[in-house]
Amino acid sequence: MIVSATERLDLPVLRSTWQRLCAAAAVSHQSLADFMVSAAEARADEVLAAHTVVPAACFDSLVAALDEPPEPNEALRAAARGRHGVERV
Repeated sequence: MIVSATERLDLPVLRSTWQRLCAAAAVSHQSLADFMVSAAEARADEVLAAHTVVPAACFDSLVAALDEPPEPNEALRAAARGRHGVERV
């Protein structure tokens, strides 16, 4: 499937950065644009994963579990009855 890009980035960079990016793209056998987009996407995934409380892959199963929780076991019933082994300070 071919997807057409609809957004553009226009970024000023230092000459040394430009040269390094071009060299890395060439070594990776990618165009500069493909190299930059793939590197930016990988970094975006890392940053978002580090700041995501519930990963997207787990969200649906979490909601389903909250909608239909399992029957409480004895430990949960005991916890609901009171504070066992917890002292107020």
